[in-house]
Amino acid sequence: MSRRPEAPARGARRHRTRSTSRLRGWLRHHRAMALDSAGRLLRAPVGSLVTMLAIAIALVLPAALWLTLDGARLLDTELTESATLTVYLERRVDDAQAARVEEALAAREGVARTRLITAAEGMAEFQQSLGLEDALGRLEENPLPASVVVSPADPSPEAVRVLAGELEGVSGVEEVRLDLAWIERLRHLAELGRRVALALAVLFGSGVLLVVGNTIRLAVENRRREIEVVTLIGATHAFVRRPFLYSGAWYGLGGGLLAWGLLTLGSEWLAAPVAALAASYGASFSLPQLGAVGSVTLVGCSILLGWLGAWIAVSRHLADVRPR
Repeated sequence: MSRRPEAPARGARRHRTRSTSRLRGWLRHHRAMALDSAGRLLRAPVGSLVTMLAIAIALVLPAALWLTLDGARLLDTELTESATLTVYLERRVDDAQAARVEEALAAREGVARTRLITAAEGMAEFQQSLGLEDALGRLEENPLPASVVVSPADPSPEAVRVLAGELEGVSGVEEVRLDLAWIERLRHLAELGRRVALALAVLFGSGVLLVVGNTIRLAVENRRREIEVVTLIGATHAFVRRPFLYSGAWYGLGGGLLAWGLLTLGSEWLAAPVAALAASYGASFSLPQLGAVGSVTLVGCSILLGWLGAWIAVSRHLADVRPR
């Protein structure tokens, strides 16, 4: 008996076709809503620009403070790395003994570099710094002891204190001088600044949510009749919410780009005075820039805040919209 050919299974293929069509329709609707929301913003350029500018101003202040703290952090790192210990030797130590003490100090663990300053070299530097070569040259005996400038391997204040205590026990060492109070003060100020920047970021981020939320709330009220109609024919809340979420994202994108532009212009405007001020102190310092990562982070956070503000506003007011 001949068998009848089995009919090909069409259920799986039909299911895949249906899923593909749904995905294409979903993507097509997202693209349409993104373009429609952008077109609505362009048709009201003044109001859209005002909203974006308010978002930009709210983002510029904490971002500028964070950049300033980042520059202070780099300066703190340079100052910390330049932290040194001055080891004063006993007056009875001559140059040969001072060289041996320096070798003993350089061989200790935790010491990166050493530099010996003999008593004669110390007097010469002292005379040159004060401009009293003639007066000090008449002294019968050099009152300055030899010293060794020690650069620690670990410049942290805790490690430097431990190293100073160890160096004081070396034979021939009279005193170890270190001054880390200014480094600790700078670190405390940097920590305070970071907390202030975080508080401002939260505060102004909440302001961005309120600005976008109020704008989207007005848009929901203006399109109430349209929302009632599409809800009446079976549209889901996600379908209704989608164009407003894209509007919030567009507001965030525009505000982030404006904030980036304001920060860039402000940095260029202040670059010359800051460089001149640093040069007057014999240092070189330039304002930190956002860079690629910082720029993407700023714009991304702005888009996220705009989207979140729109989602909160729509979710809150969508429940009040009832089809009649």
